[in-house]
Amino acid sequence: MKKSAKYSLDSTKPVSLTKTQRAEIKTMSELPDNKIDYSDIPPLPAEFWKQATSNPFYKPTKTSTTVRVDSDVLVWLKSQGKGYQTRINAILRAAMMHEIKH
Repeated sequence: MKKSAKYSLDSTKPVSLTKTQRAEIKTMSELPDNKIDYSDIPPLPAEFWKQATSNPFYKPTKTSTTVRVDSDVLVWLKSQGKGYQTRINAILRAAMMHEIKH
C-alpha cells in the first residue's frame, strides 16, 4: 500500500523559490521563442479547440473610463434592467472577438 501526502497551499503566501529555481526561470524567460523545444508536446487536434471553453476563473482587469454614448442607445441599454455597463462591455467584447477572428 502506497502512502500519500496531502499539501495545502495558500495562494496569498506563495512558496519561496530557491536560488537555483530563480536562475532557471530567468534563463527560460530570456530564451527566444524559436529556441524553445516543443517536440515532447503532442499537437492538439482541431476537435479539442472546438470543445474548449474559456477559463471560468479568468477575470479581466477593469479600467474606469468616460465614453460618450448616443442618448437613445443608453436609454435602450438601461431599459433592459440593471447591468447596462456590463451589457456595454459584452457588446464591445463580442465586436472585438468578431474582429479578431476575421
